[in-house]
Amino acid sequence: MRAGANIRGAAAGRRTRVHVVSDVHGNTEALARAGDGADALICLGDLVLFLDYADHSRGIFPDLFGVENADRIVALRTARRFEEARDFGRELWRGMDRNAAITGAVRKQYAEMFAALPTPTYATYGNVDIPALWSEYAGPGTTVLDGERVEIGGRVFGFVGGGLRTPMRTPYEIDDEEYAAKIEAIGEVDVLCTHIPPEVPELVYDTVARRFERGSRALLDAIRRTRPRYSLFGHVHQPLARRMRIGATECVNVGHFASTGRPWALEW
Repeated sequence: MRAGANIRGAAAGRRTRVHVVSDVHGNTEALARAGDGADALICLGDLVLFLDYADHSRGIFPDLFGVENADRIVALRTARRFEEARDFGRELWRGMDRNAAITGAVRKQYAEMFAALPTPTYATYGNVDIPALWSEYAGPGTTVLDGERVEIGGRVFGFVGGGLRTPMRTPYEIDDEEYAAKIEAIGEVDVLCTHIPPEVPELVYDTVARRFERGSRALLDAIRRTRPRYSLFGHVHQPLARRMRIGATECVNVGHFASTGRPWALEW
């Protein structure tokens, strides 16, 4: 287990407060304030804004190809016409160095967002993040964890980042077996922090996109088996249920930070 920061809490006989955010998607201004009044900030990933489904003028895609093309690809994806969307995207990218263009744009976003993170921050990756770049931008006040544990204020927090394979083919999607191995590696914790939710219909269904997102069966099994106090996650922007109890565990979607700009608070 990694040693946690010397945060006020159990040792000092005082309460500890952490703020939790997920799905930041480029909201740097609100991210800079997310830790105000808290002893630590927890970030559950998806810092990158590739395409804003609510405002098609925002993100890497419209910056490169314009709003009309963003409108088109959103319409195709929303209709679950993924093959057509990929064919359309391939035409747009023809003749361009896709990796160089995306990496350059992501670097710019990461430089701004990691600079905005308060100290201390504990963070894990989302499915649209590029983990290989995080070490270049995470400062000494930011601890990046994936399949690892850390102690904060006398409680043990476990972190598992990324998402599972989908037709969207976002950058950090991994096989179910690899994801399950990371869940297994962190063992019993007080607070289980992931980007994606456990595989429960009410928690994985997006009411605006009108589709089920990928949740993890391994995460659900671990919740039932190890009974953490909390399971915290994001990923589903407009869930059918934002929180529910599974046995002894309070499962909470901490919210779509890109739109709300408000962290979820946990205090003990």
